[in-house]
This record gives sequence, C-alpha cells and structure tokens, in this order.
Amino acid sequence: EVQLVESGGGLVQPGGSLRLSCAASGFAFSIYAMSWVRQAPGKGLEWVSKINSGGGLTNYADPVKGRFTISRDNAKSTMYLQMNSLKVEDTAVYYCTNSRSPWYSSDWGYDYRGQGTQVTVSS
Repeated sequence: EVQLVESGGGLVQPGGSLRLSCAASGFAFSIYAMSWVRQAPGKGLEWVSKINSGGGLTNYADPVKGRFTISRDNAKSTMYLQMNSLKVEDTAVYYCTNSRSPWYSSDWGYDYRGQGTQVTVSS
C-alpha cells in the first residue's frame, strides 16, 4: 500500500519558520521526482516545489522562491520542505506527491498524494 504521510505543520507568526516532512512507503520513492503542493482556503491546488530523484536539482514556484527549500533523504524515504519568512498568504494545507514528470517540468501531475498537513500563518 502506497503511503505518503506529511507532518510538521502548525500555527506560526508571520516571518516565522516551519519544517514539513513527508514519509513515503509502498513505492519506489528513490526513483521519483517529488513535489509539494498546497491548497489555500477556498482555492484550488497550487504547485509549490519539485525535487529530482537524486535530490540535487530543485524547482520552485515564484511565490516561494528564496524562502522555501525542498530536500530529500532517499535512505529514509523522506522529503522535506523548510519554510522561512512565512507570510499570511502561505496559509494552506500542504501535500506531498510523487511527480509523473521531471523536476524541471511545469507539469506537476501525480499518482500519489498524502493526507496533508495544515500550515497557518497568523499574528
């Protein structure tokens, strides 16, 4: 059974930081590019960041570029998202997914998605 389990969300003040984790099991994690996507209240899914299978190549959406850092540890089948300088507009449920396309592609279609972790940025 494929599982993606996100953790690390919470309530943080603007300007603060959080580190999200995504623990994967049940599929060949190390051969897939992986993505973080998010869904803000009342809005659709938005792609946030993507990382290649080896972990050395990354891609970010413009709203988070320079503030968020994606990484992975294939030995632990885990992906991370370090989020710094958080803004109110970063409030969303964050999901991890596998990626059907390479790290540099704008296509962020997926086969698997976790249940999400809530990030709330508020003073």
